Amino acid sequence: MPPGGGRSGGFIIVAVLWILGALATLAVIYSLYVRETALEFVDHDERLQAEALADSGLELAAYRITSFGNNRPSLGKFSFRQGTAVINVAFSAENSRIDLNFGPKELIAGLFAGLGASPDEAGNFADRVDAWRTPLGAGATDNEATLYQAAGKPYGPRHGPFQEVEELTMVLGMPTWRIEQALPYFTIYAGQRAVDVLSASPQVLAAVPGMTPALMQSLPTPGSGAQIGAWRTQFGYAAGYLTIAPSKADRVDVEVRFASRLYMRYEASILVLDDDVEPYRVLSWHGEELAADQRSARGPY
Repeated sequence: MPPGGGRSGGFIIVAVLWILGALATLAVIYSLYVRETALEFVDHDERLQAEALADSGLELAAYRITSFGNNRPSLGKFSFRQGTAVINVAFSAENSRIDLNFGPKELIAGLFAGLGASPDEAGNFADRVDAWRTPLGAGATDNEATLYQAAGKPYGPRHGPFQEVEELTMVLGMPTWRIEQALPYFTIYAGQRAVDVLSASPQVLAAVPGMTPALMQSLPTPGSGAQIGAWRTQFGYAAGYLTIAPSKADRVDVEVRFASRLYMRYEASILVLDDDVEPYRVLSWHGEELAADQRSARGPY
């Protein structure tokens, strides 16, 4: 053996071991990369599937709404499976909510009062909402705009219909957090001043002027075959804000749950008209992924 041969051979072995260790590390990193990339592709694929399944849920909801002819339901729900996904669909008449462009001031004030605002605060805000949506007459002084200027706002009231419910946050007179609390109970698609008694939430029904706990217990229910003339006298003043006729527009809520972690929720407003060239028209569409805490908060379907 040449002098120093054993030492150089040891260095070579160490170097080879280092190279093998580095290659093993690279192999682990690459396998992790491939795994994460595969998961991303699976997640992306499921998101695409969720969109298609949500469309299917929307079409089935429109079919169920129209299959009753003139006796279209005020609300309903159903579920179906497709592959590894479970799709839950619920729909309700859009006039189960208060229309920001048609709803009476008293109804708007009643909702905010029911959510905790003082009567004066709720009444003042309802006045501001009415002023926002009411056209300004020719040659009239815009006193409402003066209030916005005094509040330091760089804009004034629209003096026209609300374009979306979130526009309510621009109206003077109510804390933003209170408005956001009330947004789920408003719409711009009902096209009616009255709310549908068969599908409205307890919060909306409690906002009706003249409504009492006793009357709430006597309200018609889906499937009761109620006729508007049979209960209008009983409800007196409150009956003027109620109807049992669903609007032509409906709110459709679609939840798509996969066996994996993905859980998507979609909300759409659709319009179904008689003798239209389209089965239905989509007025609004919104989708979001629900986090784990949001899913548990929603509870079982």
